Amino acid sequence: MLTLPLKSQVISSGYLPRPPNKLRFHHNVSLTVSITVGTPPQNVSLVIDTGSELSWLHCNNTTNRVSLNPFFNPNFSSSYKPISCSSSTCTTRTRDFPIPASCDSNNLCHATLSYADFSSSEGNLASDSFGFGGSDNPGTVFGCMKSSVSTNSDGDFNTTGLMGMNLGSLSLVSQLKIPKFSYCISGSDLSGILLLGGSNFSWVGSLNYTPLVQISIPLPYFDRAAYTVRLMGIKVSEKLLNLSDDMLVPDHTGAGQTMFDLGTQFTFLLGPVYSVLREEFLNQTNSTLRVLDNSDFVFQEAIDLCYRVPLNQSKLPELPSVSLVFEGVEMRVSSDQLLYRVPNQVLGNDSVYCFTFGNSDLLGVESFIIGHHQQQNMWMEFDLLKSRVGLARLW
Repeated sequence: MLTLPLKSQVISSGYLPRPPNKLRFHHNVSLTVSITVGTPPQNVSLVIDTGSELSWLHCNNTTNRVSLNPFFNPNFSSSYKPISCSSSTCTTRTRDFPIPASCDSNNLCHATLSYADFSSSEGNLASDSFGFGGSDNPGTVFGCMKSSVSTNSDGDFNTTGLMGMNLGSLSLVSQLKIPKFSYCISGSDLSGILLLGGSNFSWVGSLNYTPLVQISIPLPYFDRAAYTVRLMGIKVSEKLLNLSDDMLVPDHTGAGQTMFDLGTQFTFLLGPVYSVLREEFLNQTNSTLRVLDNSDFVFQEAIDLCYRVPLNQSKLPELPSVSLVFEGVEMRVSSDQLLYRVPNQVLGNDSVYCFTFGNSDLLGVESFIIGHHQQQNMWMEFDLLKSRVGLARLW
């Protein structure tokens, strides 16, 4: 068992590369972990993303010294090896990363990642030693990307790249043959721990499991490398919403899958399901909260249920819980996890709080995506050998 501390960081819009079916955020809080890469080891800080496959680093080989965070300098690593175009790693298509890749002028495997702001980052596939605590993992494949990653980057980044943790063949989980990993995110300060391997904590025995959904036939809107589960229903307080089965299961194209994504902050539901949840939550809070009556205000492009809360009000009123009902387990979201204060948004003497569930239709996303905000204060275990996800609420 290997234990790694997690940290949180505000990431500016357009910084993270996302495939077209991923989400864009303006104030996205991402979870990071520190490891080492190279020989001798260089310290790097990576955003953890269970919704992505290829891990990548910002590479800078133009200086005459070892680059400090947030760059990795391959020139100062004796174990760094670029991957050629003729390598099977470059020519074999994976379930998530769009290869066969192209070749650059040096006959090296060329990779391009697309960004939320329509800019892109280019670089090469390579391998090097990835260090986790006392373990060393030589020959780990990653993307060594150019440092200028976005056309509108306007912040100081303290992360070196991204750690891809989905089920794709190039993900860190697959490459290192990790049979199980777990994490816990604190709701108070968004710190936490990531465990690679089994655990012997006392609460693990109280985990409830839901099976991972896997399909063998490729479908256009179904991500087979994602951690997909079966969504059975949604409750507000103890009231089960009136949702038909066909609203919650993927259709013949694969649209409508439900996935856990640590790289996404909030939770997004397909339009018809979101509308039912929105109406019921609105009904159950109409006597305790004042709705923001502005149809033009939409937080993060897809969250349109927001409230005005007086600046001098130190505590939110009691809120109805929202429970996501999966096959075999419920994920109960309550209290402050249900409303998120919009940064730097003040209307008169009021601050603005928005519901932490949004409409994925507004983003052109054909999935139910369970973000890490709803996973706070829970122990999340991804058991790859038994193809299941375990959940246990800790406090």
